[in-house]
Amino acid sequence: MEPAGGIRVVLADDSYLLREAIAHVLEQADGIAVVASCGDRDTLLRAVEEQQPDVVVTDIRMPPTDTDEGLQVAAALRRTHPRVGVVVLSQFAEPRYGLTLLEDGSDRRAYLLKERVQSRGQLVAAIEAVAAGGSMIDAKVVDGLIAERRRLEHSPLAELTPREIEILAYVARGHSNQAIADELVLTKRAVEKHINAIFLKLGLTEAADVSRRVKAALIYLAERA
Repeated sequence: MEPAGGIRVVLADDSYLLREAIAHVLEQADGIAVVASCGDRDTLLRAVEEQQPDVVVTDIRMPPTDTDEGLQVAAALRRTHPRVGVVVLSQFAEPRYGLTLLEDGSDRRAYLLKERVQSRGQLVAAIEAVAAGGSMIDAKVVDGLIAERRRLEHSPLAELTPREIEILAYVARGHSNQAIADELVLTKRAVEKHINAIFLKLGLTEAADVSRRVKAALIYLAERA
């Protein structure tokens, strides 16, 4: 059900022009009122406290660090203001951002690409969905999530155990077998057995140990990139 008096929205993006563009789009929509416009995370959090909005529409990257402030705010609001919906806007269809946003549940969360802002219908639909307790994920992001899952299922690393992945990470960082053993409190022999199992599972069975070690490290780094 739409809140009495319409859906109160707080906007957040470090681009003033984009905030103005979004506000202009929403001004044309019935039942939505933009009550604050913010350019960074801290201003956004203060606006939520002061305005008590129904929905926050936020960029992912904002000051102070320009990393994942939008996702940080979404996670924080899940704890402090569970009834506030969050629509995250992203320039890229990054599966990891979508997974982070939804890791504590999909209710009252939406993830749209910024290009959708040009389409008032999709943005308004996302705002209305999260205000009502629902969710919406951009089709391109869904495609990315599916592709990422398929990639992981077919990854050469999929056959490795968690311990083998851990040891391979040390190999990729240039640690010797003894150094790995010291870090993980294992015997050097145990590390050697794990590394041989890694070589076998990755199909690195015919080259010299040094070459196999380099190839295994490259496979790990390529898959984790």
